[in-house]
Amino acid sequence: MPSRIRALAGQSAHLLYRRLPLPLPAKWRMKSFLYRHLGMFLKHSANYQQWLIQTAATRTATGQASGHAAHLPLLGTGLGGADSPLIGPIPHTSGIPSAPEAGPVRLIAFYLPQYHPIPENDRWWGKGFTEWTNVTKAMPNFVGHYQPRLPADLGFYDLRLPEVREEQATLARHYGIYGFCYYYYWFAGKRLLNRPLDEVVQSGRPDFPFCVCWANENWSRRWDGLDTEILIAQKHSDDDDLNFIKALEPALRDRRYIRIHGRPLLLVYQPSLLPNAARTAEIWRRHCRQAGLVEPYVTAVQSLGFTENPLGFGFDAAVEFPPHATAVLAKQPAKMLNPDFRGRFYDYVATAEYFMTRPPMPYPFFRTAMPSWDNTARRQDTSDIFLNAEPEHYERWLRRLVEQTRWYRPPEERWVFINAWNEWAESAVLEPSQRFGHTFLLATRDALHS
Repeated sequence: MPSRIRALAGQSAHLLYRRLPLPLPAKWRMKSFLYRHLGMFLKHSANYQQWLIQTAATRTATGQASGHAAHLPLLGTGLGGADSPLIGPIPHTSGIPSAPEAGPVRLIAFYLPQYHPIPENDRWWGKGFTEWTNVTKAMPNFVGHYQPRLPADLGFYDLRLPEVREEQATLARHYGIYGFCYYYYWFAGKRLLNRPLDEVVQSGRPDFPFCVCWANENWSRRWDGLDTEILIAQKHSDDDDLNFIKALEPALRDRRYIRIHGRPLLLVYQPSLLPNAARTAEIWRRHCRQAGLVEPYVTAVQSLGFTENPLGFGFDAAVEFPPHATAVLAKQPAKMLNPDFRGRFYDYVATAEYFMTRPPMPYPFFRTAMPSWDNTARRQDTSDIFLNAEPEHYERWLRRLVEQTRWYRPPEERWVFINAWNEWAESAVLEPSQRFGHTFLLATRDALHS
């Protein structure tokens, strides 16, 4: 069969599969049945080859005789240079799961602390630089492009002010957010942008749950965490791992710190950058035991092409991180305004559909929805822009993840993440904006309580 005909047939089959009015487990069983019995006709299909790999991985991970995988043709997001697909094996699903036990689903929103000046940013970017500097200089790339994306109720806040942090917590709580996950910037003993979290811990205010995600990548002028034009680099070592967990002790001891199975939740943004992730996790656990702390619940963020089963290197769980993993390309808008634009456009609705139909994994796995994504504020001419990122589509995405989490996760593991609370330079924002007001927050609350 000519390659073009195979491609068209594959696209048609994929579209039909997505529109079937069947529950997800039934779809997965059907796909697995077809691949098992029609493999000789599909052997050239990338989806079929991926299914074979995942089936083998599932057997290894779960000890079961067969596995099923839902797979879409994946496109690298281009965010931070990741071009490899991300999808993992799933356990054998014998049917629709039984009714879930009682227990709420809790929402955690990623939280960016980059809204106050620091000497390093003054030196690298100019006096008084904060994330708002990028946000306010963004320009629309096409007719109808919502840029610059500007805040409403909270204004251009400064996170050194406790009143701002209190107002954020009040707003988040009102709309159903359980807690914030603060990005934590540690570079071989050097901490950056740590003042908001330090003051939250020291003051005990706001009285709002939180956890930490170590953003363990380099800082570069390109805002991609890679190894070009580095501003400050990571220097991973055993001593650094030990010093890191020691510095984090006050937060881990805080009564507000989010715990899973009684253990403080600690995320790592790029586990693949650690020389020996299992050793890092063990150093952290050993120190916590010796210090009279409960061992942390170490969780890998599935960012920038990360695909491994976290249990295989000593972590306890993984959390997905859209738009990393996959992004469905969209056509360029007809009426462009920026003649120098060389970025890419993506379809928010189709990307959400992919994440909504991902199967369960054979390890603790926390789902994530994003309200929007558009990093024009950081990369005007080479930005990645998701079209049609409207509140109703976000609400549908989040509602589906909440439903799946109720069905597939035990009560103690019913957590769903949102990317993000306040990533204004990437337009991943729940906070009120001048265009959307509280609409994304209302969608969040409606999705949680539907």
